[in-house]
Amino acid sequence: MAVNHINYEVLAIVGAQSSWVEACHPVEPSEVRRFFQAVMDYDPRFWDAEHAAGTRYGVPVAPPAFAVHAFRRPPDETNDTLAAAGDPDFDGLSRSMRPGLPKIPLPLSGILNGGYEYEFYSYPAIGERIICRSAYRDIFQKEGKAGPMVMILIEDEYATGDHRPLLKSLNTMIMR
Repeated sequence: MAVNHINYEVLAIVGAQSSWVEACHPVEPSEVRRFFQAVMDYDPRFWDAEHAAGTRYGVPVAPPAFAVHAFRRPPDETNDTLAAAGDPDFDGLSRSMRPGLPKIPLPLSGILNGGYEYEFYSYPAIGERIICRSAYRDIFQKEGKAGPMVMILIEDEYATGDHRPLLKSLNTMIMR
């Protein structure tokens, strides 16, 4: 391994955790409809109140991965996300992987999404609020064909406003 990017400063942020953040909207029927249509899962528990009343949920619920979708730009967001599109060095991401987490102190310029693993616990119901918090679970280096790659494992926890767990995701981000 030619260059070791994993130093004390990088290792010091492993375990850093954000505060809980609330999604800008409660779970809304129109957003749930768009979501289940997009993923082509037309189960009546997502849209039919009469059917849902006879299930263990009692009310319509959102599909399992909806909690991730709930975190989008709020309607009053005025920052233009494409403002830096003309900068050849801007890759669409900041060095801050998640709101509330410290930036990764690495000189590597490229970021790739290495994928997600999910654990589903519960469905969010129409009208519920969704909260999320993130944490750096691990940072390590591997040698690739094009040189060193730093793997950043980020855990995101999603819950209802009363902290009932909805899902947990583990995202691998690759910096090179």
